[in-house]
Amino acid sequence: MSATARVTPPRYPLGQAPHAVGASGRAAGQALRAAAAALRAEWTKFRTVAGPSWLLAGVVALTVAVGAAAARVTQCSSASCGVDPAHVTFTGIYVGQAVVAVAGVLAIGNEYSTGMIKLSLTAMPRRLTWFFAKAAVLTVLVLFAAAMAVAGSALAGRLILPGHGFTPAHGYATLTSATDVRAAAGAVLYLALIALLSLGVAAAVRDSAAAIGLVLGVLYLFPLAAAMVSNPPLARHLQQIGPLTAGLDAQATIGLSNLPLTPWQGLGVVALWTAGAVGLGALVLKLRDA
Repeated sequence: MSATARVTPPRYPLGQAPHAVGASGRAAGQALRAAAAALRAEWTKFRTVAGPSWLLAGVVALTVAVGAAAARVTQCSSASCGVDPAHVTFTGIYVGQAVVAVAGVLAIGNEYSTGMIKLSLTAMPRRLTWFFAKAAVLTVLVLFAAAMAVAGSALAGRLILPGHGFTPAHGYATLTSATDVRAAAGAVLYLALIALLSLGVAAAVRDSAAAIGLVLGVLYLFPLAAAMVSNPPLARHLQQIGPLTAGLDAQATIGLSNLPLTPWQGLGVVALWTAGAVGLGALVLKLRDA
């Protein structure tokens, strides 16, 4: 045997036999196929069941309608009116998020209430694959609905607000600046995060009514408590940690220095709430029987 042949490196990683490399490759392929199958199954569920579609359509209609109504009743009579046009335009997010929360809870809560969860997990034994496939499909659908809702609200505000004093003469040179685009993007991301937070809570609680009450309580309790507290530093801290007040700071386009958090910090707070809820839901799903 030549010296060259003796020093030729093996064709598989050091310390692994060829069959081990093949086994790991097959396992990775099986995991990818399982994920693809779970995504197709969850997409089929959302597409063939009428409830989620109606809820997401309700998010669009309610958000646009409330935003348009708020724009119609808001006036800016002077350059010092201090009204944020983005907050006015996206007022519908305050109520639309409740419908998003319900959609997120029912995405998994209906499986428990109807007993379909056992069938779903029998068809897809990889529980976390099934859970994150559901989360991925929900996220895509809510992002689409949120983008439609925010675009409709922005269009309504663009048509209505200039006639109510939001003009260059009062310091509003444009309603489509980079700051306004950031506010719109923040509103879309906020709604998607609320949907995932609701999904995680529902997976952990396993009861739709309890999960909806818990999510809405988390959303609306902090701003109510902040409004009732007479201690300004404490009220500011409540606004900073509450997902609703922190997340909706992303819609601000004026007075940013006076906000409890910067717009992106606010979205970061909501992301932390969402990560915690999704992580808890995944852990409960993994450890507890269906």
